[in-house]
Amino acid sequence: MAKKSKGNRVQVILECTEHKASGLPGTSRYITVKNKKNNPERLELKKYNPILKKVTLHKEIK
Repeated sequence: MAKKSKGNRVQVILECTEHKASGLPGTSRYITVKNKKNNPERLELKKYNPILKKVTLHKEIK
């Protein structure tokens, strides 16, 4: 049976901004959901980056 749609909620991927600039191999990404009606702009959250071993800013990618 197919999962029922939850309306305006969409799945988004968050990627670390500091990790890209550091030049280290690998990426830190998180998957979450947001309500695109209430938050039409791109999501920015502080999340833990296990490679850098600190909390960094993660921004929504396409």
